[in-house]
Amino acid sequence: MLIYSMSVSVDGFIADREGGFGWTVPNDEQFRFHVEQIRELGGYLCGRRLYETMLPWDTDPSMRDNELQAAFADVWCTIPKVVFSRTLDSVHGNARLAEASVAEEAAAALDATDKDVAIGGAGLAAAAIELGLVDELRMFRNPIVVGGGTPFLPPVTEDVPLDLVETRTFGSRVIYERYRCARDESYGPEASIELS
Repeated sequence: MLIYSMSVSVDGFIADREGGFGWTVPNDEQFRFHVEQIRELGGYLCGRRLYETMLPWDTDPSMRDNELQAAFADVWCTIPKVVFSRTLDSVHGNARLAEASVAEEAAAALDATDKDVAIGGAGLAAAAIELGLVDELRMFRNPIVVGGGTPFLPPVTEDVPLDLVETRTFGSRVIYERYRCARDESYGPEASIELS
């Protein structure tokens, strides 16, 4: 499956009006959950901003200051990553620049593993949603209203039916919501959704 997972505000933003997302920092319980989720992935498609945000996990030894951070860094560094960027000339670690379309790179990433593949970055995920490629949406809903910023989901011109398949509330009161796209004749790779 292709999975889109991000931390969001109650009003559905992954970054606030100033581009900040400090309110998404997970507590240890949630961080352990993230490590387990990342461990289940066989690939990651990411936009430039997300790639650059996560790059210190590949390059900065201070990110391994404790056992939990080291566990995340170990798992993150092993995942093959495809970075979509018009401005980067090179990438580091277990990553490469995308050479094909979102649909082609997603298909190749899924074909290369027997695990799920994640996609991250609002713009890149919006393109995948438009093409009907995303199988699951996973939100870590933080107890804050930010009133604007970068939305988790793009506007769509047709409904996208979802099935709620899992919820969990962490001690920090962050609520994890996992939705599977309910495939039918109106949503899928063969029937793209137009963004407004």
